[in-house]
Amino acid sequence: MSEKMTAKQYAEKLLYTPEYAADKQAEVKAAAAAFAEGYKTFLDAAKTEREAVTVSEKMLKEAGYQLFDPKKVYAPGDKIYFIQGHKAVVAATIGTKSFEEGFRLAIAHIDCPRLDLRPNPLYQDEHFSYFRTHYYGGIRKYQWATIPLAIHGVFTRADGSVVNFAVGEDEQDPVFCITDLLPHLGAEQNERKLSEGIKAEELNVLLGSDPVEEEDVKEAVKLNTMILLHEKYGITERDFTRAEIEVVPAHKARDVGFDRSLVGGYGHDDRVDAYPALMAEIETKNPVRTTICVLTDKEEIGSDGVTGMQSMYVFHFMQQLCRAAGQDDIIAFQHSVCLSADVTAAYDPTWASAFEKQNGTYAGRGVAIFKYTGARGKSAASDANAELVGDVTRLLDANKVAWQIGELGRLDLGGGGTIAKYVANRGIPVLDIGVPVLSMHAPFEVIHKTDLYMAYRTFSVFCQQAD
Repeated sequence: MSEKMTAKQYAEKLLYTPEYAADKQAEVKAAAAAFAEGYKTFLDAAKTEREAVTVSEKMLKEAGYQLFDPKKVYAPGDKIYFIQGHKAVVAATIGTKSFEEGFRLAIAHIDCPRLDLRPNPLYQDEHFSYFRTHYYGGIRKYQWATIPLAIHGVFTRADGSVVNFAVGEDEQDPVFCITDLLPHLGAEQNERKLSEGIKAEELNVLLGSDPVEEEDVKEAVKLNTMILLHEKYGITERDFTRAEIEVVPAHKARDVGFDRSLVGGYGHDDRVDAYPALMAEIETKNPVRTTICVLTDKEEIGSDGVTGMQSMYVFHFMQQLCRAAGQDDIIAFQHSVCLSADVTAAYDPTWASAFEKQNGTYAGRGVAIFKYTGARGKSAASDANAELVGDVTRLLDANKVAWQIGELGRLDLGGGGTIAKYVANRGIPVLDIGVPVLSMHAPFEVIHKTDLYMAYRTFSVFCQQAD
């Protein structure tokens, strides 16, 4: 008869104590640091969703991907991609099994909270020229004042030509800013709620102060700004009405901390999942099931529109693959699995009261799994079943991928959603998984390099999963 175990032995066998992924693994730290270098380059080059598409397409072409032809029957190992509306990317590697055996989807988003220019943005007040903005996504408006800003976008001119531009990123460029009130005169502003410390109508971007030289010209500073824009880009004020222009932080991604274990920058949500998902897709060779990496748009505002996941562009692609091969797309959907790759909040000791410590997700403990998202009583959630969570976590354990599981924060404070429910609506099982972020949706967010690397490992083993 076996001896009875001690309490300590029971504890070791039965209890679960989360660990920080790289604390005892020097090789993981080194691999994570190396992977983060490529990510920082991607983050700096992809300040807008259009730029993320441009960079991603270049990476795909260099890896041998060909533009998708819906009439063609593809062979195992073929790599194909297409661009949706200049703002989303779909890339795939054809598997050895039939499409009816199911697809393996990893879907991240490449839009980020920011400021967009209004349709008629340029104006003059006193001796300054400004752009009026319309905030995009869930920003905390006060965070956008008094920081260096860059302006990125695309003009479509009257003749139909297109001009892409970015000002404020090069060291020799000027930058822009939103001004705030000095504390000496801030008594009334101090009485506002934090959410109204800077109001939407006060998010006006300072552009310049020089007027044209001629006297008696109305709005001489505005005109001078417009002359400078016309000389450089050949545009008129009316061209703003058919432009897409975004205001983003001007800083670059940087290592954070004396130990350089963290990365700070703009756009971690959700390019910190988009980049590793794309890299995993690119590196996939001869998968069993066809892999699909989607870098989608509009998640921050509900996934609406032709480039958001509420549209059919991804699902039409899957259907076209099936139909060209004479296979049933409904069966293919039923046998597919999706990882909804999106960030979550990292537990922040400074703001501990917003979290439930036992169910928080922590920077440095690996990729974070969320069985469900939504708000308060799981409103608008996609809730994965136990079988799917079990399948994914066993896969990660078998490949020594560090993972954790939790929730966003205290239940009655709010919540958040992802694209998962729009995939689930098509009958495809889906699980949320991604990188925890400090200061999420701020102009300067922070992530742990180990979590970034574990996200990459997650997508890699998911793509290459045998059977």
